[in-house]
Amino acid sequence: MSYSILFYHIVFRTWRSQMTIPLDHERELYAYILGIVNNMGGTLVRIGGMPDHLHLLLALPPQRAVSDVMRDLKQSSSKWLKDNPNFPHFVKWGEGFAAFTVGRTEKEMIRQYIINQKAHHVSEQFADEYRRLILEHGGNINEQYFLKDD
Repeated sequence: MSYSILFYHIVFRTWRSQMTIPLDHERELYAYILGIVNNMGGTLVRIGGMPDHLHLLLALPPQRAVSDVMRDLKQSSSKWLKDNPNFPHFVKWGEGFAAFTVGRTEKEMIRQYIINQKAHHVSEQFADEYRRLILEHGGNINEQYFLKDD
């Protein structure tokens, strides 16, 4: 019998990094995304973010490609957000996302990082955080994804 437990830290932003996720309604969005992940056979360990971006810590079954999950999650939640009067300024999600694998020993650290997003962003802007995370994981920065006009 084969076993796979694959955890990912995923980060994505709103279109043009607009502040379109009102803090007083973010839990509504989080609950909706939880449903999407559950329907895909995944496990949402933690979700959090700011009005312009989200962080997810999730486990996905091996038959689910991260890119497919993110495509479906962004499409479904985008439609839901546009139809929801509590998110009147939401246009769409920004292009792309960052996905980082997470080992079992790192899982709690990433969970706490997501919980502390509000405090964290007092001292670091999202674009700086995004660049830092990419570089910390050995990635290369593509400045195209930092343009406000995606």
